Amino acid sequence: MKSMVEKFSRTVAAGAMVLSLAAGSVTSAAAAEFNWRFANLYSRGTAFGEVYQGMADNIEKMSGGRIAVKMMYADEGVSTNGIFGAVKSGLITMGAPFQPMHAGEMPAGIVEVGLPGGTADVGELMDLFYEKGFGDILDEAYASYGIQNLEPYIQPPVYIITKKPINSIEDFKGLKIRAPGAYGKFLRNLGASPVNLTWGEIYTALSTGVIDGSIGSNLIDHRDGNHVEVAKYMYRLPLAGAQVLPVIVNQKAWDQLPEDLQAVVRAATAVHAQDQLTKSRAWEAQAVSDMQAKGMEWSPEPSAADREAWKTAGAGLWDEYSKEGPFSARLIDVLKQDAN
Repeated sequence: MKSMVEKFSRTVAAGAMVLSLAAGSVTSAAAAEFNWRFANLYSRGTAFGEVYQGMADNIEKMSGGRIAVKMMYADEGVSTNGIFGAVKSGLITMGAPFQPMHAGEMPAGIVEVGLPGGTADVGELMDLFYEKGFGDILDEAYASYGIQNLEPYIQPPVYIITKKPINSIEDFKGLKIRAPGAYGKFLRNLGASPVNLTWGEIYTALSTGVIDGSIGSNLIDHRDGNHVEVAKYMYRLPLAGAQVLPVIVNQKAWDQLPEDLQAVVRAATAVHAQDQLTKSRAWEAQAVSDMQAKGMEWSPEPSAADREAWKTAGAGLWDEYSKEGPFSARLIDVLKQDAN
């Protein structure tokens, strides 16, 4: 564990050093040698949207202006459920997709992001990716689609917000909840009906009654989407303790970069991963405070029976997703070995 953490820390430190050295050289740089388009999941002005913009800015600075990156926010030319396919085809160069939105295209991504009931321990997640082969398998999986996989990053737990209070696990029955991928299958096991919508569609769907509730990638998503204006009740148990998300690049575009610029992009994504981890923790606490000021209420403390039902709802997902393809099966094998 110590060597793994030190390895990641050295990558982040190297990125910060390159950023510092390159910061003064951008203004004198000639026209960019490479022009990239980078699509992310969030709208302009959101907290996480700014973090992705910071990564794009760092790539430009750390490359001395040799790589120019145009940021494309949510639905600006590419829908959030189309980011994976757009990177694969080369329509855009770089993307930060939400794996549940393209579950049918790359099933292994559902295991990557984290199945319900997964650990929230950052050290355990990093150990899984960097020391136990999880990351290597995912590199192979993305490569099979013509995609270069870069440094993953961790976001906070996944919570459900609803229009009606959830006083017991039985209250989920019959509700229509925006929950893509494994989150939807989990909630179906509780009697809810999952709906697949992009983040930008959640507010309108809640306000018009198309859905009764929604997951966010994290609590901050609910705050930045103003979901509390139309749904005030937050269920206390998270669907997933933490999420691991990818940054991906079209393989042909990646292969066109010389090795020094490949190293720059990798270093910038490592700095981005650290930013996601440190900033999101502070933002999460602020998001809860902001939403409570607008009337958000937590559900009552779940009973022991409710907690057991919650656990049971996710118990069969490992075996189910191991059947989704060879990469999914290999990832689940790593999870099972790690659990023993």
